[in-house]
Amino acid sequence: MSPSSETARNGQRLVIVESPAKAKTIKGYLGPGYIVEASVGHIRDLPSTAAEVPDKYTGEVRRLGVDVDHDFAPIYVVNADKKSQVSKLKSLLAESDELFLATDEDREGEAIAWHLQQVLKPKVPVHRMVFHEITKAAIQEAVANPRELNQRLVDAQETRRILDRLYGFEVSPVLWKKVMPKLSAGRVQSVATRLVVERERERMAFRTASYWDLTGTFSTGRTPADAANPENFGARLAAIDGKRIASGRDFGSDGRLKSASANTLHLDEQAARALAAALEQTAFSVRSVESKPYRRSPYAPFRTTTLQQEASRKLGFGAKRTMQVAQKLYENGFITYMRTDSTTLSETAISAARAQVTQLYGADYLPDAPRTYASKVKNAQEAHEAVRPSGDRFRTPAETGLSGDEFRLYELIWMRTVASQMKDAVGQSVTVKVAGAASDGRDVEFSASGKIITFHGFLKAYVEGADDPNAELDDRERRLPHVTEGDPLSAEQLNPEGHSTKPPARYTEASLVKELEDREIGRPSTYASIIDTIINRRYVFKKGTALVPSFLSFAVVNLLEKHFGRLVDYDFTAKMEDDLDRIAAGEAQSVPWLKRFYFGEGEGHAVGGAAEAGNGDGDHLGGLKELVTDLGAIDAREISSFRISDDITLRVGRYGPYVEKASPVEGEPGQRADIPDELPPDELTVELAEELLAKPSGDFELGTDPVSGNQLVAKDGRYGPYVTEILPEGTPKTGKNAVKPRTASLLKTMSLDTVTLEDALRLLSLPRVVGTDAEGVEITAQNGRYGPYLKRGTDSRSLTSEEQMFTVTLEEALAIYAQPKQRGRAAAAPPLKELGTDPVSERPVVVKDGRFGPYVTDGETNATLRKDDEVETITPERGYELLAEKRARGPVKKTAKKAPAKKAAATKTAAKKATTAKKAVAKKTTTTKATATKTAAKKTAAKTAVKKTTASKASASDES
Repeated sequence: MSPSSETARNGQRLVIVESPAKAKTIKGYLGPGYIVEASVGHIRDLPSTAAEVPDKYTGEVRRLGVDVDHDFAPIYVVNADKKSQVSKLKSLLAESDELFLATDEDREGEAIAWHLQQVLKPKVPVHRMVFHEITKAAIQEAVANPRELNQRLVDAQETRRILDRLYGFEVSPVLWKKVMPKLSAGRVQSVATRLVVERERERMAFRTASYWDLTGTFSTGRTPADAANPENFGARLAAIDGKRIASGRDFGSDGRLKSASANTLHLDEQAARALAAALEQTAFSVRSVESKPYRRSPYAPFRTTTLQQEASRKLGFGAKRTMQVAQKLYENGFITYMRTDSTTLSETAISAARAQVTQLYGADYLPDAPRTYASKVKNAQEAHEAVRPSGDRFRTPAETGLSGDEFRLYELIWMRTVASQMKDAVGQSVTVKVAGAASDGRDVEFSASGKIITFHGFLKAYVEGADDPNAELDDRERRLPHVTEGDPLSAEQLNPEGHSTKPPARYTEASLVKELEDREIGRPSTYASIIDTIINRRYVFKKGTALVPSFLSFAVVNLLEKHFGRLVDYDFTAKMEDDLDRIAAGEAQSVPWLKRFYFGEGEGHAVGGAAEAGNGDGDHLGGLKELVTDLGAIDAREISSFRISDDITLRVGRYGPYVEKASPVEGEPGQRADIPDELPPDELTVELAEELLAKPSGDFELGTDPVSGNQLVAKDGRYGPYVTEILPEGTPKTGKNAVKPRTASLLKTMSLDTVTLEDALRLLSLPRVVGTDAEGVEITAQNGRYGPYLKRGTDSRSLTSEEQMFTVTLEEALAIYAQPKQRGRAAAAPPLKELGTDPVSERPVVVKDGRFGPYVTDGETNATLRKDDEVETITPERGYELLAEKRARGPVKKTAKKAPAKKAAATKTAAKKATTAKKAVAKKTTTTKATATKTAAKKTAAKTAVKKTTASKASASDES
């Protein structure tokens, strides 16, 4: 029986969800008698600063927001930006007969529901309403069959929140003191950063090895040939006299052959070319043909992490973008809940998928029995079904009416779900060995492999992508001619080919998500926010799709590894996740576990397992509290210093990374040079460091201004090179009489190496007065952000060259102003170069000339060419890389300006008030004044409290 049937007829039921979009969709399914309102996320949380903590709490409780001495009791406060929404919810609840808490069916959603119940304090029946898709049937089913709040889930979420708060608020201040202000540490974010840094260390230690082999094109001599039975095929040298030819996998990261590769032969260029010459007259034949059946089963339906990985590979989406689009699809009723560890499909979903297989591909592609998939994720606990199209009948992408990102992601989910209920792909894989004898008697063997798919099965609907761009996809066929053992072959071509081993690939968002999941670190539902955090904190930046660690992250990880080794140990972090899952399952208690983590095991405990993990010199202290208290052993300079050569050191300073070369004179300061912000660490070689140090730095004295007598200098600033004057000592720099030195940016044709005193004087003469027009308005020539221009009052006109600023005459200026001002865009100029089709957007990419110089564009995304890129030499691959980097950075966020209060509105309000009876006005005024006084007093008190309290810095992130 529905709980609503027990209430009085025409009673009102309040349904609370997280987001307005979700509320709007659900409202349409419930009809009259239901009010659906959003909490707009969490309404209550741990305080972000000490100023938010109630005055009755002091000391460590005020700093942490957690009372560690009283069973780790959390101090919850209603978020300042949610107070008005809470008031609205309380008002709606006062008029309702029942309350339905309809937040998401996971730990986070359960916690939001619990906080709502605690804050709203309902006096009417409360029901927990759960669903994993927003369809009419699912919502009505959820209303009719609610459940109680799951307190175990709430406790587990609270434990995670407290753990992350203690980690963030205790470890982050250590980073502020020893590395740089405003840094953050987190239980999962620090481990994720360490993974990216370790991969870069592997790349830096990597030594390239070169090796050679031969490729041959062999002919059967049969004609006519067709696609199913080609005449020619390619093969690669596999062995000489029974010894396998060394390939990339036989070399270690040190560039040497592995010890296990004793039976391999390493060919260099000379040996490969000599062998090719020795095989010119060789008669080849088929030594063996091995054929095996090929079978490939469908991929499981999406869970959160596999959806993020495939959206990255196929659509070029970052994890955050994928989850944002998926959230919209879920809230608008197109897909099931997108945060899930499960690959299970309900019976309804299986029936819908099988129906579409038959409808779209025919009965031949439908297996006899439904396919089921077991979750591979340990302790899978989020929503209990895979990410799939919602409803008991799947809408095809064309039927949804979606567009843009939402269409593309829905199509991906739909294809994957349908394909999961299709038959296997089957075929044959074939390996052909080709043998011959060289003129010097050596026996050589070439190998060719082929694959023929006789029935594509699920591959008709969906083919999974790969992180390696060179990897062969599952639906790729390689046909070989029909040959048998002993068949003669002729070599049409034999080509020596050189290869080099490559360092391990940097993580992409997709591969980092996979690595974190494989290591069982953190929860899959948080990976998108974790990656977003380490990018925003400048620990990692993106180069194309690759995640590159900054030099700052090297210093942070170095400190954490040496002094908090256990906290960033992979096994220890995974074990923490197991412990938290045990607490959620009721197999362990929260408070004793938190005590062990924060205060340590206690005296005389037997250390073992995860407690011994890590390499930190402070791990013997046990608990986190002791680790962050004893900081004497941490040498801040040593932590942030990395040796490049005997006399050059990389240092991470408070204002960024730089290289330093020791002075030959003891006690003298060394030579320093800043490192470019986005230089990948593995590209900082000794040679590059020497080059940076050799570049001129500091001020370039140009001479004396003959008019002012001030010294003129050229400098390299944050926004590029410029010239300025040195004001005499005693010149006031602040206050009413402050004097600012004249400054001017160098022109595009100038550089610090070549700029002269005459150039500086010309630059500092700007803006130049050209003359006045007939009405006496002054016209000036100036250099601006977008290039040279003329200015007359508020009217400005562009000049065509920088030289015109110094040469344009009054007559020429007036002629320019006589022309009508150009509005909008001019006719599009033809592209400077065509590069081809972008692999992500599938649009043509061209190079164009723009206001800021040449740029590449696919019609949707524009990316300016870098300093080292030339229009004449830029390759299609480089163009695609620039566009991928720009997409990864996302659109530039513009801060909306606050509109000033309109006087007219105030006047209108005042007029309305004037019509009210005098008595009412007096009463209202008194009340208003009293309230205003009270509010002002509260604000003053709050400000005083903020001043008196040393608030925790906002950058002390307690994100996981």
